Amino acid sequence: MIDYRMALLGLVILAGIWSGIHPHDYFTWLLEVMPVFIALPILLVTRNRFSLTPLTYTLIAIHAIVLMIGGHYTYAEVPLFNWLRDTFELSRNHYDRLGHLVQGFVPAIIAREILLRTTALQRGKMLFFLVVCVCLAISASYELVEWMVAVQSGSDAVAFLATQGDPWDTQKDMLMALIGSIAAQVLLSRRHDLQLQRYVLVPHK
Repeated sequence: MIDYRMALLGLVILAGIWSGIHPHDYFTWLLEVMPVFIALPILLVTRNRFSLTPLTYTLIAIHAIVLMIGGHYTYAEVPLFNWLRDTFELSRNHYDRLGHLVQGFVPAIIAREILLRTTALQRGKMLFFLVVCVCLAISASYELVEWMVAVQSGSDAVAFLATQGDPWDTQKDMLMALIGSIAAQVLLSRRHDLQLQRYVLVPHK
């Protein structure tokens, strides 16, 4: 478990170094990777007294890499998704949609783990509902941050917003987070429960 966590940390650090080498612009890069800079110290400080499951750490690492790729290229200019846009004649680069899907998918498992381990909540409909609510709250908060940055910095925040001319971009981003939060619980709850039992001894209720 410890070796696995260190391997994930090394992977994230390498991705962070790559991301910070000649990004599209450093202002956008800093805005996009800031959540990684905030989360990483917290995870390091809590790694012993509140160690998470391998599944949760893996998802966090994936989310960090998604953010750092977006920070390097900007969400509207990730090359693979430009190729997909051009090849399939899509209306836009959809990396931003992927990012917001992940923004619901990964926090869903984090929230699920924290709620199961620190509250009296049992597995079931109420847990499912509350996890979705937490993810939507995170998504809404992020959209508010984007709005405040845009107001304060003006045109400098265009790459950070990545709306690509869509007036409903905010609503669609939140929809993707909603879909991600539901998908994560449907697809991963069973595996997550097994790891909770194995690693942190949360009884299956």
